Amino acid sequence: MTVIVDFVLMAAAIASALRWLRVVQREHYLAGSTTRFALRWWASDAMNLVLVAVLGISLGACFWSRYGGFAVSIIVLVGPYGLDLKGSTSSLAWTQRLKRLAGISAAIYVLVGLILLLVIGGTVGTALFALLAVVVPVLIDGACVVATPIEARLTQPFIEQAAARLSALSPRVVAITGSYGKTSTKNHLAHVVSGSLTVVPSPRSFNNRAGLARAVNEHLVEGTQVFIAEMGTYGPGEIAELCSWCPPDIAVMTAIGPVHLERFGSLDITVAAKAEITERASTVVLNVDDGRLVNLVSSLEAQGKRVIQASATKRDATVALIADGERHELIVEGTSYGLVVIPEGLQVTNVACAVGASLALGLPLEVIVNRIASLPAVQNRLTVAVAPSGVRVIDDTFNANPAGARAALALLEAQAVSGRKIVVTPGMIELGPAQREENETFGARCAEVADIVVIVRRTNRSALKRGAERAGGCELRFEDTRDEAVGWVRQHLGPGDCVLYENDLPDNYP
Repeated sequence: MTVIVDFVLMAAAIASALRWLRVVQREHYLAGSTTRFALRWWASDAMNLVLVAVLGISLGACFWSRYGGFAVSIIVLVGPYGLDLKGSTSSLAWTQRLKRLAGISAAIYVLVGLILLLVIGGTVGTALFALLAVVVPVLIDGACVVATPIEARLTQPFIEQAAARLSALSPRVVAITGSYGKTSTKNHLAHVVSGSLTVVPSPRSFNNRAGLARAVNEHLVEGTQVFIAEMGTYGPGEIAELCSWCPPDIAVMTAIGPVHLERFGSLDITVAAKAEITERASTVVLNVDDGRLVNLVSSLEAQGKRVIQASATKRDATVALIADGERHELIVEGTSYGLVVIPEGLQVTNVACAVGASLALGLPLEVIVNRIASLPAVQNRLTVAVAPSGVRVIDDTFNANPAGARAALALLEAQAVSGRKIVVTPGMIELGPAQREENETFGARCAEVADIVVIVRRTNRSALKRGAERAGGCELRFEDTRDEAVGWVRQHLGPGDCVLYENDLPDNYP
């Protein structure tokens, strides 16, 4: 019977590992993320809290009877409730990296399991072996720690290849970072520059060490004059390492905010980590509507760098785009160059940063002005379209920060429609200690603008609900998944209605 119990526990642990490997892959293999998500899921609702209580009782029973292991295995197999083994929005992809991580995790599990069963043995050993099945997320996080230097060594040849390619082709490198606005600014700059120079922007999401190297190795060709590198980071040192082999001539910092704050720990650390992008650049473009970036101006100028200040509110900035009705006045170094049309839905500060970087690349101002009017919308970021049903749809599913959320609600408020206004949102994540307050504020603002607010998933449900109820004046609906929310919209909305889809969460979130 002991062997059967141990076998069942091992099978449950393997099934559980598939669930948590999917989560860690979605979280970019960051050590600690699996355990953090496990705790989040087990505490997400009453059903999972009941399962935790039963699990605790079953583990305790294992010290008196091996049969308690059967109950533990069942709970580990089915729980946490709501987190599917397969997944619907981010399925497990058996990449080489994941296979290596799974192998390391299995090795840790087998080693610890043998010690528990053969060295300790008895009901105590079985009880601890049952506990091992429960703490699979911790084992995977441990495997991530072991795998990190291995992955660094394996990717090093590709880094060296990318560095050599950059050196051989010698494009001017524009590096862009920020808590948000990176991708939009990159796309705006690529559009403006492409009318005059051969430009290659890094593809979407290719903003870490391996992704950026791949972008260089696969996309840079002979004759490339400008390479635009989006650079992301989850902590200090990462951008500095990127710049060590992909040194920028021009650095752009778009904005600083509480995005990924639970990983950085504080906004001061965020600023320092993002500012690493300026160390090798001779020219730096800063969004000076952001007070934290304003504070960098004097120190950068003291280092002898050219600083281009970009703004949507300050006329004395190097590049300013000041609202004037439905158009914007373009002011460069104090001289007005008339009114320009910025397409609906674009963040003006991002456009101003792109203009600043274009000037740093030497583009004539008249060329820049002509290209601004034809800036395309950024996919899934404040794009407005009319569905076949006649419903006006604002797609902002790729935005997940307080500033972007405010802009999206302002756009929804400005829509002249004869019917209802609806917001579909799961709220904002990774905001650290500010997450609850920011989502309450967002929920209140949603209630002020919309007739119906559809809250998706459970992660921010209580905060959004509290904020919306405080403001009052709107109907609240709750859906477990985005697909269910979209289904409700398609069933109940029609011509004259307008819906804003603000942010989206993959199904590794409760």
